[in-house]
Amino acid sequence: MKLLLVEDDPSMQATLVRSLSRRGMEVSACADGRIALERWRGSSPDVVLLDLTLPGMDGLQVLEQARKSGLVTPVLILTARGTVGDRVIGLNSGADDYLAKPFDLDELEARLHALNRRHAKDKEPGASQVVGSLRYDRDSGAIYHGADVLELTPRELARLQALMAKPGHAVSKERLFELVFPGEADVQYEAVEVVVYRLRKKIAGTGVNLMTLRGLGYLLKAE
Repeated sequence: MKLLLVEDDPSMQATLVRSLSRRGMEVSACADGRIALERWRGSSPDVVLLDLTLPGMDGLQVLEQARKSGLVTPVLILTARGTVGDRVIGLNSGADDYLAKPFDLDELEARLHALNRRHAKDKEPGASQVVGSLRYDRDSGAIYHGADVLELTPRELARLQALMAKPGHAVSKERLFELVFPGEADVQYEAVEVVVYRLRKKIAGTGVNLMTLRGLGYLLKAE
């Protein structure tokens, strides 16, 4: 596994590089947010282990910029910020997992391998994402309810794809706006709600609920 470690504490960085390298990982480490983003773009790591408190650009900014530029590498946030609110912010910014300091090295290794396996499976030809009775086929780009293809507009499709990528996790309105209306500065955020309303009607009766979490965003959940 190629791991990009972004940690500005010298002692913690050295310990993680030594420990994870001994466990068979190829670890590239840096301590600055801007440098981390450049290295992420250039080295194509399998997993990114990202601290939040960084010089140059904090971890959330690094993550948001990476996702906006199309980087889909799984990210495990590693930080001393352990409150529920901080975890929600991190996950809504595009993280795949979250581990608060102090942590157990065995648990960290297990989570890193789990993220790597999941990402590798997602890249397999024919891989699909399933939420309840809905299935997103990555090869065709279509979303199925049973054997039938859902008839969706491009914006509805982009919206549903984003939610199916993180079933059971809230996706912020801002993130959905970026995916559904990329580069359309003259469109208001309320337009996302219109797409949500139409999408709810189209998936009614499928056994999958599109839920609104006030202050957090939207979540897709099987009944």
